[in-house]
Amino acid sequence: MYRRCFYGIGIILFVLLSPFKAMATSWAFSFVVWNDYVYLMTDETVTDVEKEIGEVTAYSDMQELPGNFSNEFSVGTKYFSITNVSTEEAIAVEMQSGTYQKALRENKYMEREPVDENKTLSVFIVLMLIILLPEGLYISIKRLKIVHDQR
Repeated sequence: MYRRCFYGIGIILFVLLSPFKAMATSWAFSFVVWNDYVYLMTDETVTDVEKEIGEVTAYSDMQELPGNFSNEFSVGTKYFSITNVSTEEAIAVEMQSGTYQKALRENKYMEREPVDENKTLSVFIVLMLIILLPEGLYISIKRLKIVHDQR
């Protein structure tokens, strides 16, 4: 009886404490990615565009994707340079034919602080030892008791 409870608790703790990656993403702002940079959408309408510089190549509102990615605009939505504005500052996104909205450059796409995978693994190993060590001691003591009783 105690052994089944112990295993049940161990399995529950294992599932709850196992490291995992979240499968969904949520964003506070609409954005597009162009040339490896995130451009946040603004409400500002742009009237003077120069030339087409790219387009959305991947769309998802749930996960990050490579390429000219957007969390709002469909594949094929076009990007344009803005007259007298550097693309390092802003670009225009075509909302519909002849209507453009400004997107301001924010930061490098997918640039994050490095995650220390070894630290996560170490915590996981320590937790597993905490869970499994008492079971090992229980089995060892039980076997010693059986050997002692047989003498």
